[in-house]
Amino acid sequence: MESQPKIAVLGGGSWATAIVKILSENIDNIGWYMRSIYNIEHIKRNKHNPSYLSSAELHPEKLNLYSDINEAVSNYDILIFVIPSAFLKDELKNLSVSLENKIIFSAIKGIIPETGLIVGKHFHKNYNIPYENIGVITGPCHAEEIAMERLSYLTIACADKQKAKDLSKCIVGRYVKVKISDDIIGTEYAAVLKNIYAIAAGIAHGLGYGDNFQAVLMSNAIRETKRFIKKIHKMKRNINNSAYLGDLLVTGYSMFSRNRTFGNMIGKGYTVKSAMLEMTMVAEGYYATKGAYKISKKNGAKTPIINTVYNILYDKKEAKTEFLKLVDKLD
Repeated sequence: MESQPKIAVLGGGSWATAIVKILSENIDNIGWYMRSIYNIEHIKRNKHNPSYLSSAELHPEKLNLYSDINEAVSNYDILIFVIPSAFLKDELKNLSVSLENKIIFSAIKGIIPETGLIVGKHFHKNYNIPYENIGVITGPCHAEEIAMERLSYLTIACADKQKAKDLSKCIVGRYVKVKISDDIIGTEYAAVLKNIYAIAAGIAHGLGYGDNFQAVLMSNAIRETKRFIKKIHKMKRNINNSAYLGDLLVTGYSMFSRNRTFGNMIGKGYTVKSAMLEMTMVAEGYYATKGAYKISKKNGAKTPIINTVYNILYDKKEAKTEFLKLVDKLD
């Protein structure tokens, strides 16, 4: 590329690692912020992240690695946030430099627990970032398949389509295809909700429900997504597109889905705390469930699947009993 944009990735997990891998296929100078100094030194020496997606070969010569978030923000114009939603607010407290004139893309797929806002709205409301400078990176895509360089599709949404197109040039490649969207609110909410539905799918599997029920659950989930998003942000959208239905299916069915894995453990009788301790990665859907439940109640959306997952995770109701109630509400 003749004029390469200055992009930094903020976060040290598997999806952040996958995005760095993708970017390094196209650009030569990538900022990367992560908290672990040990992981930074390991990446420099061994060309892979020791904690996440360790099979993905990285190119340290193309990376400027930072353990200080302020250095990454100061030196780069486009910031891709991949910090789990549960920790984002605390991480941003460490910011002493301004986000003014920065372009923010979220690949977080979660709701900020403290504010109940999706990430884009959080940056708009609390940091005065105009919506034309906010974007979303969604799937359908698993980090693990990026590591294996299997063909994957991403959706980049931004109110300013040109900014989405500019970023897409840095991401598209031999194993990554990109779609552009201007539905920043809808795609971000869809990315949040699919994690909740993946937990539901996992719970169902853990309880012993089979593929037949899973198909009905996913069919109802996409319609529930449509009802939920329509209450919040009306615009013309095809809910069957990859950013909505595709992302739901890959998260609900895939063996790589951490949210499905989390739900499966809950269905088998694990407590929320024990399931979280068992996992090495954050299940965003757990935190998203509480926020989505409140938003649904406030807006009057019909969301029986979200309500069921909330009852199990937060009201500590028995999964078997709650799913027996849910099955009669699905069609």
